[in-house]
Amino acid sequence: MRLVGPNGEQVGIVAIDKALSLAAEADLDLVEVAPQAKPPVAKLMDFGKFKYESAMKAREARKNQANTVLKEIRFRLKIDAHDYDTKKGHVTRFLAAGDKVKVMIMFRGREQSRPEMGMRLLNKLAEEVADLGAVESSPRVDGRNMVMVIGPHRSKADAKADARRAAQRDEANARNAAKADSAGEASTEAPAEASTEAPAEEEK
Repeated sequence: MRLVGPNGEQVGIVAIDKALSLAAEADLDLVEVAPQAKPPVAKLMDFGKFKYESAMKAREARKNQANTVLKEIRFRLKIDAHDYDTKKGHVTRFLAAGDKVKVMIMFRGREQSRPEMGMRLLNKLAEEVADLGAVESSPRVDGRNMVMVIGPHRSKADAKADARRAAQRDEANARNAAKADSAGEASTEAPAEASTEAPAEEEK
């Protein structure tokens, strides 16, 4: 087998008995790290420490991992401008936070015979939020509804990291502003008035 030392140094190709002997002398474990290699690769290490560090790395990775959520926004075909702007604001906020958005248009009655109107509405929305997300699933008819999915340009983890940095900047700016206000108040305090009385003459 090819043996790697505890600090990553190449020991060379050695017999298994020799590798086990070296592990015992160093009070370390012999761990096979690449069994499919030819010859197989093993490493001298503290296996207990290795497992602990691996578990800590996995825990940290899980903590930093953020799963994308699929949000849903429903539109009516004949939506007024104010409601459209409100719902578009929700879509914008979801995409900025790194979430996907499922946009649904619900057709009522005769509206089902006008799918091109729904297509125009969805395409208009996609164009207006193009700086934050892109269409992942083009508009399609699903029963009495028309559905489109928009995916964010940034991952949820990146969005959260940016939000944390923005919060830290705001906090730092607030502290600096408070310090500046305190310094300004101190500098505007009136200085003590100088005495205008003439010094008393010395008695002769």
